[in-house]
Amino acid sequence: MRPQLLAPIVAFAFSLQALAQQVPDTAFNYTPRTPTYARGKGPVVLLDEAHHNFHRMDGRYMAFARTLENDGYVVLPGSAPFTSEQLKQARILVIANALGDDGPWVLPTAHAFTSEEAAAVEAWVRAGGSLFLIADHMPFGGAARRLGRAFGFNWINGYAMRDDGGPERFSRKAGNLVPNAITDGASLEDRIDSVMVFTGSAFIAPPEATPILKLDSDYSILLPEQAGTFTDTTAWIEGRYFLNAAMLEHGKGRVVCSGEAAMFSAQRHGPQLQPVGMNQPGAEQNPRLLLNIIRWLDRRL
Repeated sequence: MRPQLLAPIVAFAFSLQALAQQVPDTAFNYTPRTPTYARGKGPVVLLDEAHHNFHRMDGRYMAFARTLENDGYVVLPGSAPFTSEQLKQARILVIANALGDDGPWVLPTAHAFTSEEAAAVEAWVRAGGSLFLIADHMPFGGAARRLGRAFGFNWINGYAMRDDGGPERFSRKAGNLVPNAITDGASLEDRIDSVMVFTGSAFIAPPEATPILKLDSDYSILLPEQAGTFTDTTAWIEGRYFLNAAMLEHGKGRVVCSGEAAMFSAQRHGPQLQPVGMNQPGAEQNPRLLLNIIRWLDRRL
């Protein structure tokens, strides 16, 4: 392990217990100034809950669903494995931190999706559907790798972390937030200049994909054998060749991949119920990024 990583890793390890006590921030409510649709009149967004998902509508992704509903979308929980028939009900499929089992979180990481499910989702997107695939740090990146690979994404089953342990801000000024249709939005009001992430994963995108958030030389990707367990022999990869978010046209459909889930949540954690996610100071544009992603997937951008 790189010596400069030891201090932030120790701090991160001490925070794991507090982070495990995450609860939704029920007071958080983001409403866009100009909603895309009248309330309840937009297309269906299916939020997967059939694959041991760590984030669900009635829990850690309550704010995610509420933000989309405030933009007029109809958000429904998905309680069945993916098939062509099941996917017909949705315009957009969202998968957040799916798993193949409930643990323990050690290598090898089980696939969250069968080969048949991955094929069904790929065919649905190619025919015009839209996928928002979110896979966080180990084991979530490893669990999503089969579905990511169906679209040319190579997910790294590790922890993408800043070497100095500082806040993870991505911005146009720093050059790690990339100007594109999603970050530019439809107007100056929609433009994204800075967002925060909260310890995620990383991936290699296919050449035809467009980066949204990219890691730099200040990042390392740690590859522990057990989630949250780091030693001086933990393997690592330099982060500057990897992405944290990207967008892709696939056939008639669209895909957005994100290597971090908490940035689209609003949670409280620890004894002091500290905010983490869209409710955290410095993350004021995170809800706007979420809506821009959904609107791009919906071809409204």
